[in-house]
Amino acid sequence: MVLLCRRPPPPEPLLSERRLVSLNGDGVPLVSVAIPTYRGAAHLAAAIDSVLAQSLADFELIVIDDHSPDETAQVLAGYSDPRLICLRNPVNLGPAGNWNRCLNEARGQYFKLLPHDDVLAPQCLERQVAVLEADPDERLALAFSARDVLGPDGRRLTRRGYPGGREGRIAAAAVMSSCIRRGTNLLGEPGAVLMRRALTARIGAFDATYPYVIDLDYWFRLLAHGDAWYCPQPLAGFRVSAQQWSVAIGRSQSKEFLAFISRVGPRLSSAPGFADRMAAHVMASLNNLLRLAFYRLYLR
Repeated sequence: MVLLCRRPPPPEPLLSERRLVSLNGDGVPLVSVAIPTYRGAAHLAAAIDSVLAQSLADFELIVIDDHSPDETAQVLAGYSDPRLICLRNPVNLGPAGNWNRCLNEARGQYFKLLPHDDVLAPQCLERQVAVLEADPDERLALAFSARDVLGPDGRRLTRRGYPGGREGRIAAAAVMSSCIRRGTNLLGEPGAVLMRRALTARIGAFDATYPYVIDLDYWFRLLAHGDAWYCPQPLAGFRVSAQQWSVAIGRSQSKEFLAFISRVGPRLSSAPGFADRMAAHVMASLNNLLRLAFYRLYLR
């Protein structure tokens, strides 16, 4: 087995050189899992191992190093699984730029973005793919799950999930309305979400206008084309650490969330009214205080 690690030439030659990995024989993997990484050597192996241990084996795993100055290359050199494709940006693109390169490199029917310090439960892909495969009319835009919040050492600190906790289909309008009223991203971090790649091609790139809600903005754009399916079992783990990008930008959580709602509200089928906007303001501010208290308690 040969590790497919390459410094990226222009996009067309890069894609044509890839090994075709698929269990269904057509040369295209069922799922693309992409790990964007920068200075992630400490936890990258855990993320990779969690993907390679999936019960569903028909996937490609793309790791894109955003020009890290750490030992990321040495970590990747320890793997020989042919489903693993390693790329390195010749210059640092920043978090949003690297996320978008992940989108562009994916070839699978389904797509999952997994930050380098997060992990997947062994049945994550199998469970979420089964949901979307059972929807041939593609009326589901995404599948998402509960997730465990992990400390820097991987210990579970708490669990987050969608209110109500029942498995099943949730109307897009209901999901978006709940997120607005509760002032937070109820669908979760990228590792908890599986989406159709054909739909990502339609809606385009991640928008970094408001970095704190870059993922929620994308979920809302997906939900403009279909509903969501929720699994209450934790199929992903989200690691928090003092060095994390989301921790650094979390201090501006409430301001960015409210600016985001002001921008997307008019585009929703049922625009948030005054009461919804007030609830969003109160809850976003409260969530910001709770988040900072959580970080002080667990990340000292």
